Amino acid sequence: MFDSVFFHLTIELLFGFIGLLIAVKIIGKRQVRQISPFDFVSAVVLGELLGNAIYNMETNILHILYGLAVWTVLLVLIEKIVQKSTKARMMIEGSPKLVIKNGQVDYQVLKKEKLDLLELTSLLRGQNTFSIREIEYAIIEPNGVITVIKKPEYQSVVKSDMNIAAPPARITLPLILDGKVDYNNLQAAEKDVKWLEKNLKKQNISRIEDVIYAEWNQNDGFYAQARQSTK
Repeated sequence: MFDSVFFHLTIELLFGFIGLLIAVKIIGKRQVRQISPFDFVSAVVLGELLGNAIYNMETNILHILYGLAVWTVLLVLIEKIVQKSTKARMMIEGSPKLVIKNGQVDYQVLKKEKLDLLELTSLLRGQNTFSIREIEYAIIEPNGVITVIKKPEYQSVVKSDMNIAAPPARITLPLILDGKVDYNNLQAAEKDVKWLEKNLKKQNISRIEDVIYAEWNQNDGFYAQARQSTK
């Protein structure tokens, strides 16, 4: 025969699993499709609620179902409030933030969103954008996804339709991120610090520390962006 502890654990797991499925159905697919900080917290609490209930021998099935029901009702109420109130939505879920404006990285927004240049470039690559120089506007959405509007000259054009021979694709190498040189990428570009400083001076930037971002691409050459306080 099953030990009574394992039997009760099996029953609680089964009912807890079914209860979570029902809760997710009621809450909606948004929980799975778009994960905002609030969604993440709600998912963690649901998991903790079930986990603690299962391993606490004083907790029975009714306790689990009651806890799931209360939490589901709270989530549904909050979702209704968020749908009807823009202020509530911004308070709970956050609002979109313009992290690149007119081709310039807004370093203050970057800091507020707890992002660094390495994470920003990673998000951009996820949108098939491999160079900051291509971007006119970039918006960080509340769920962490980045939306990109490219400069007109970088917007997609099928070159074969215009009978233009496209240059071979080249990888873009970030050379400076937030005032710090990436020496591995500098070596991969077959450049040195003297070359870097020389090209910065051409753009009226005297110090590497004054650069928020710089990159090299064999097709497009060198690109650097100074901090907003430096021209």
